[in-house]
Amino acid sequence: MQALLNSVLPFTLIAWAEQSVEAGLATILNSTSPMLTFLAAWLVTRHETITAVRLFGVAAGLAGICMIVGGNALSGLGEQLLPQLAIVASSVCYAGAAIYGRSFREQSPVVPAAGSMLVGAALLIPASLVVDRPWTLHPSVASMAALLALAVFSTALAFVIYFRLIRTIGSVATTAQAYLRVPIGVAAGVLFLDESLTSVAWIGLACVITGVAAMTLPGGRPALGGRIARPP
Repeated sequence: MQALLNSVLPFTLIAWAEQSVEAGLATILNSTSPMLTFLAAWLVTRHETITAVRLFGVAAGLAGICMIVGGNALSGLGEQLLPQLAIVASSVCYAGAAIYGRSFREQSPVVPAAGSMLVGAALLIPASLVVDRPWTLHPSVASMAALLALAVFSTALAFVIYFRLIRTIGSVATTAQAYLRVPIGVAAGVLFLDESLTSVAWIGLACVITGVAAMTLPGGRPALGGRIARPP
């Protein structure tokens, strides 16, 4: 289940949807996972202390993403409805993975990370043989090097860190990484590609940083009184 929610389903849905959805809108839709995780932890599982500060962090982070990407990206909302819903579904998967990942908190982070990758490979390799027919492809050395880097650093190592964070700071705070992808990409563009930011984007960056900080603060008093359970 963890492999399906964390890699197989969201990766497949996003790869299909981004063939027709603009990158900016896809980024905003995919950044809703912290909000969905927050709602699930509040309304369904109640396994974490949900505070007003964390609620503010979720809202501030999403608002910051919209400012950085640009409000005009939302103009295409509803035009490619099915692919856009697929991206939202991928965010639901990420939220479910963050909640379900709690069940591995007694194990070393390497165990669920390895399990997710192995199960994901077992499910996707047969599908790729049918859909992509890899024996007909001729990837370059640079492409293979990029694939190796993605597999080792962006997936394997990232999964280990991910499960470690779920165990130490909780589901809601861990999903804050969804807000950090855009600022990191923007920072790389500024540092290495001589890109510049608008004043609105700078405000958005400040909102993201503030939101992530608020989401990762230790849980305090519940935001809605007795309806929210204390952390285990």
